[in-house]
Amino acid sequence: MFDTFDFFWNLFPLLFSLGLLSFAAFAVVIIVITLRREKQNDAAPRLTVSAFVAEKETDVTYQQVPAAGDPTGASGYFTHSTTSYYVTFQIPSGDRMRFSVSETVYHTLTERESGNLSFQGTRFLSFEKR
Repeated sequence: MFDTFDFFWNLFPLLFSLGLLSFAAFAVVIIVITLRREKQNDAAPRLTVSAFVAEKETDVTYQQVPAAGDPTGASGYFTHSTTSYYVTFQIPSGDRMRFSVSETVYHTLTERESGNLSFQGTRFLSFEKR
């Protein structure tokens, strides 16, 4: 007689292994993409161009973390937030470049402010105000 419980119990190691393998493959892909981008940025020339701050934006992500290390959440949750800061610069030709910047840089810039933008590939280096 066919027992579904035994069938699924025997299938569990295979499904678990496939899930673990998928996670590992995903992690490797992310690491390779990140390293490739860093290598391309390192190989790119450092450029300084006249630009102005066209737009500033933030991206806030929230994550709920179980309190007291209780994974069931029976003790409640903390809400943890992370803020990413972005600035879009526009050069005289009309082209725009968006960079991830630190919180400090973000707060020192105002929209429509002009100056010299230094960057290397997709990496923001500095912005010197005029």
